[in-house]
Amino acid sequence: MQTNFTPEQMRDPNIQRANEILRACVHCGFCTATCPTYQVLGDELDSPRGRIYLIKDMLEEGRPADKKTVEHVDKCLSCLACMTTCPSGVHYMHLVDYARSYIEKTYKRPLMDRALRWVLAAVIPYPKRFRLALLGAKIGRPFRALVPDARLRAMLEMAPKRIPSVSRNDDPQVFAAKGERRKRVALLTGCAQKALNTDINDATIRLLRRLGCEVVIAQGMGCCGALTHHMGKDKQAHGSAAANIAAWMREVRGEGLDAVVINTSGCGTTVKDYGHMFRNDPLAEDAAVIAGLAMDVSELLATLEFPESAAKDMRVAYHAACSLQHGQQVKTHPKTLLKRAGFEVVEPADSHLCCGSAGTYNLMQPEISKELQVRKVRTLEAKAPDVIAAGNIGCMIQIGGGTEVPVVHTVELLDWALGGPKPRAISGNQP
Repeated sequence: MQTNFTPEQMRDPNIQRANEILRACVHCGFCTATCPTYQVLGDELDSPRGRIYLIKDMLEEGRPADKKTVEHVDKCLSCLACMTTCPSGVHYMHLVDYARSYIEKTYKRPLMDRALRWVLAAVIPYPKRFRLALLGAKIGRPFRALVPDARLRAMLEMAPKRIPSVSRNDDPQVFAAKGERRKRVALLTGCAQKALNTDINDATIRLLRRLGCEVVIAQGMGCCGALTHHMGKDKQAHGSAAANIAAWMREVRGEGLDAVVINTSGCGTTVKDYGHMFRNDPLAEDAAVIAGLAMDVSELLATLEFPESAAKDMRVAYHAACSLQHGQQVKTHPKTLLKRAGFEVVEPADSHLCCGSAGTYNLMQPEISKELQVRKVRTLEAKAPDVIAAGNIGCMIQIGGGTEVPVVHTVELLDWALGGPKPRAISGNQP
């Protein structure tokens, strides 16, 4: 694609990167075949190719974002299926992330939009605040039919039936390996996950320790920054990311780390991109180190010679989270591990398509999200599974809200197979 940025514009590193990405696009349209919003809405401007044209025009002209551009960029899930499909290697993620940042700086949204986005950014990345919000939503949930705004209704519907107790395993500490120590790893405990489902981190810690890992919950670690980053709130996102980099680098420079382990794939995609986020920052070197250490939990487990287990006589439908299969290109490890653990693993049709969660997307774009949820649940249930497994808390909440089939994290099943407790959702005690 031909671009026409001025020499003055090209002095901006963000424009330089956008220019590289735009020039890689050859207009082929392969991305439209795998774009969920294009499939649902059928509008070229709600495809990656269409959004690229809008972003290019906005950036080249150097003008504030307009309503039309904002509307279509907001409808992007950032599922990144287009990046898996693209034959030209267009790094759409970096382009749309910069577009969101640009929009945040140049466009004044309607009051309700600004208020909702402020609330989400001020609540979800902070587990204590999020727990209080969930409690309020749980109280208000019976009255959701009276709420006129679809986004507010979606927030009420997000509240789980049971808010789990706080897990002290998330506090800063070090868990010793069982037996010989093979690796020393830091675990990102997440933010929303600590409020919505504490079993995931507990299972991860048990499993890693059993396989010879010393697990560090680093002092000062918090939200990875993904949620605010994808809302274009750079200052808040970079502040969260910088705190994590500092926390983990203290461990790197202390007793050392073999990996930064992440069991929420949406967070993993962001942490692996810290090097890019801080490429023009004094933290660039440290950020690159952390990005290089970042691993999805399934990637780490694949290096630990995960033992084979007796058959569980259970049919598992594996849902591939977009942030894992497209964002991180981790596709086979979860399925291989589940099979080694004795489970029968099946995959739904169109497994490359998003479930509609996408961070806060299900709250800000509830109609499109619901359509994608229905499609995903239909394809999963068609496999007649006993349980659905996923590697991302957002997907678990989204899919679980549309099916009676138990939905668990992949690591919970692996922990159970190697002697851990039966996942609560399968036992009938799902939050």
